[in-house]
Amino acid sequence: MSEQALGRERAEANSRRAPIHALDTLSDAAANAAVPRAGSPDRVIPPDYPALSAFIITRDEEARIGRTLEALHGLADEIIVVDSGSTDRTIAIAKAHGARVIYRAWEGYGQQKRFAEAQCRHPWVLNIDADEVLTPKLAGEIRALLQKNPPPGAYNIRILTVYPGDKAPRPLANDYNVVRLYHRAVATYRDHPSFDRVLLSGIKPGQITAPIWHHPIADWHSNIEKLNRFSSFQATLSPTRSAKVLKFRIFNEFLISFLKTYILRRHFTGGWKGFYFAVSQAFMRVSRIAKMLEAQEATRPHPPRPP
Repeated sequence: MSEQALGRERAEANSRRAPIHALDTLSDAAANAAVPRAGSPDRVIPPDYPALSAFIITRDEEARIGRTLEALHGLADEIIVVDSGSTDRTIAIAKAHGARVIYRAWEGYGQQKRFAEAQCRHPWVLNIDADEVLTPKLAGEIRALLQKNPPPGAYNIRILTVYPGDKAPRPLANDYNVVRLYHRAVATYRDHPSFDRVLLSGIKPGQITAPIWHHPIADWHSNIEKLNRFSSFQATLSPTRSAKVLKFRIFNEFLISFLKTYILRRHFTGGWKGFYFAVSQAFMRVSRIAKMLEAQEATRPHPPRPP
């Protein structure tokens, strides 16, 4: 993209920049009590630099989404929340934080994120999940990057797990490093129901140093229930494998998955919580294979009963 085209793009983004007014379902008193909106004068980045859209997909996230949205203030010019049918206060909380909320029936992680991405007004976008929080250091690093007027590109951000009851990730955490900040001219989310990853168009991603803190588990009591639902979902999406392969894998999957999580992703530094986290992840992977085998057996023709 030429410098002239980039200049036109920034000018158009600046002309569209305005405070978000998405409090239509709240009373005036509630609106006045709400936190500053994205796109309001608390934005730290000067107005002649690229605007940023943040987007989140949600469903029943009232317990966690507030802190997620709070961390975006002063950074994002707009916040898009695509909700798939929350029955709690998720939507009200999102609107109170200045987000534009759009309903879309659930079709899968990739489909939801790709739809949310398309609703953004600005070319530079940041994706964050409802159980994730930008650290102040990360927000500052993104500000500094945008202040340089970078060309269209994409950036990996480390996603570090925070256990229930902890205030920060474990020492030497090494969970995931994926593209979350990108320009839509060169990147877009993969249209896949489970593996929601960003596809890049002929570029290599840069690296953001500061991490996102991920709070995937509300409490240990509900963890197994959540993993059971997720393994059922993944089992329906997995490609058809022969029963022989699946039966071989089910005896090896637990150990391989446990070692990958506990050693390679360094959950061994998390004490008993890290050990249990690795065990639960391995349980989910084995459960997925067991459910695939069960589905195959259910569709297998049974021989007729003898008279």
